[in-house]
Amino acid sequence: MTSVSYYSSRSRPLILLALIVALHYAVIAWLTSHMGESPERSPLPRMVEIELLPALAARPPQPAAPPRERPPPPRPRQPIPPPPAPDLQPAPPVPPAVLEAGLDVAAPVSADTEGATAAGAIAATPAVQPGAAPAAADVQSPAADAAPPPQGGRRYKVDLPPSAGFELDVKRVDPNGTKWNGSAAMRWQSDGSRYKVGLEVGITVLIARVNLLALDSEGSIDDAGIAPQTMREKRRGRSQTATHFNREQRNISFSASEAKVPLLAGAQDKASVPFQLAAIGRADVKQFDGDIDILVGEDKGASVYRFQLAGEEELDTAMGKLQTWRLARPPKPGSYSARLDIWLAPTLGWYPVQIRNTEANGAVTTQTVTRITQLDSTIQ
Repeated sequence: MTSVSYYSSRSRPLILLALIVALHYAVIAWLTSHMGESPERSPLPRMVEIELLPALAARPPQPAAPPRERPPPPRPRQPIPPPPAPDLQPAPPVPPAVLEAGLDVAAPVSADTEGATAAGAIAATPAVQPGAAPAAADVQSPAADAAPPPQGGRRYKVDLPPSAGFELDVKRVDPNGTKWNGSAAMRWQSDGSRYKVGLEVGITVLIARVNLLALDSEGSIDDAGIAPQTMREKRRGRSQTATHFNREQRNISFSASEAKVPLLAGAQDKASVPFQLAAIGRADVKQFDGDIDILVGEDKGASVYRFQLAGEEELDTAMGKLQTWRLARPPKPGSYSARLDIWLAPTLGWYPVQIRNTEANGAVTTQTVTRITQLDSTIQ
C-alpha cells in the first residue's frame, strides 16, 4: 500500500464528519430563518438612580397586650310569663290630668283645688290638679264634728222642668294649650213627687271613647224643690262613692269621709243643682236679681254655691242660636277656686244648655248641648 492510498483512506471519515456537521448547521439556520426565531438579545442595562435614606431609628419593642378576658357566658333567659287575658274593650291611656280630675264633675271642695262644681255633673271639667291631695274645706274633719255651712239665705219658689234627655259636646283646653274633645249624656226625670238624674261623661282619645264619670242622683220633690236622697259617683280607676241626704237626722253624710254636714232646706248635689236653678227661673225670673245661695253636697263634704246673674247672652249651638241667661259662681276663697258658669235657655223651658268650668290654673272645660229630647216621666 502506498502512502497516498493510506492518507486517502484516513481522510475520508473526517471529510464525511465535516459534511454531516455542515449539513446540520445549514438545516438549523434554514429552520431558524423560516420560523422567525432569532437568538434573544440581552436587554441593555438601565440607569437606576438610588437615593440613600438615613436609617430609621429602631422602635422600641412594644409591650405585649394583656390577654383579653373572655366575656361571661350569657345568663339563661327567664321564662316569659303568659300575657294577661286581653281586655274585651281596650281603651288608650288617659293623661293623668284628665283621669285624676275625672272632668271635675265630682271634685271635692278644697282651698287649693276646685271643689264644688255644682253643675259639675254636667260641666265635665277636671278640678283637682295631678298630685294634689283633695281635702274638704267647709266640712268637719273625720275626727271632729263638722262646722255647719253658712246659715240664712232666701227660700225660692220653684217650678220643675219636664223630663228630658240631653246630649252635650265636651271641649277642654289644658293650661299648656292641649285640647280634648268628648261627649256627655244626661237624663232628667220627674213625676212630680220623685226625680232621677243620670250622667255619663267621656273624652275621645285617638279614635276611642274613654268613659271617665258616671253620676246618678235620686230623691223626692218638696216645697223647696229638688230634695236629693242619694247621689252615687263612679270615676274611672276609683271606687264608687255615695252621698246621703238624711232627712230624719237632718244631715248629709259621705261614704268617702266621716264628715256630717247639717242639712238645709233646698240643699242639692252636683247632679241636681242645674235643674234646681232651672226650677227657680221657671217659677219667677226676678229671683235672679239677687244672689242665689245653694248648699251642695259632694263626695266628701259640702259647701254653699253662690250664683249671680251675669247677663243675657246668645249662644251658637248645634241646635241653632239660643237666647240664654248666664249664671256665674265666682271663686270663693277658702271654699273653691274655680269659676262655674251655667247658661239657662228660657225658650227651652229654662233647661241648662251650656256649662263652663274655669280652673284656677287656667284650664277651661265647656259642655254645650247638641240635642234635647223629651222623656217619659215614669221613674223606674
